[in-house]
Amino acid sequence: MPDALIFDVDGTLSETEELHRQAFNRAFKEAGLPWHWDRELYRDLLTVTGGKERLAHFIANYAPTYTTSVSVAALHAAKTDCYAAMVADGTIGLRPVVVRLLREAQRSGIKLAIATTTGLPNVASLLKATLGSDAIDAFAAIGAGDIVAAKKPAPDVYHYVLNQLGVPAERCLAIEDSCNGLAAARAAGIPTVVTPSLYTEHEAFSDALAVLSDLGDAGAPYRHLAGKGETETMVTIAGLERWLA
Repeated sequence: MPDALIFDVDGTLSETEELHRQAFNRAFKEAGLPWHWDRELYRDLLTVTGGKERLAHFIANYAPTYTTSVSVAALHAAKTDCYAAMVADGTIGLRPVVVRLLREAQRSGIKLAIATTTGLPNVASLLKATLGSDAIDAFAAIGAGDIVAAKKPAPDVYHYVLNQLGVPAERCLAIEDSCNGLAAARAAGIPTVVTPSLYTEHEAFSDALAVLSDLGDAGAPYRHLAGKGETETMVTIAGLERWLA
């Protein structure tokens, strides 16, 4: 069985990308800016990983002549506050049966880790709201936000997490939802299961170990999309061991 499971956050642990979009729009409104990101635009912007990077890309490409006294860093910080408030209100939960796999991994002695481009405050807010105040302690390593210079699809955050775990890449398994995340994990040498999210359903995942609608459960089987797991209904530790053999 794998020695560690490494989870992406936005779109993988939870469908938070939609909440991020709403938080950006709320921050724009509070700053008096005439910007609004609809879903179609946000899907395009998601090709740029990292919130500050995404915001800077938007300004440079969609509002190059607009001047504002609010810096990218300050605007992103305001957006983070909006996001944390919405998460604390219970606006979002984890994706189906994520908790089951987390608990099964813990019972099996498998390390849990996170590799994400979102900031650590966002990770902490989500885990606290969905899994409890001490949930972050269940993860042996967390690579988040600006811990590395190059964000996904660069493999840097995965290299960081592997170093923190002290586990070889081939003994780990990553769970991602996007092409950028898949590319980052695979470039680090980590087998990867993909569960596409609201904003990545249109992407292709040719290098994934398996592509599934979600992690599946006994009463709610996943839809098999590609790769391993065609004859199964849910992702289990025993199943992952077979897929990695």
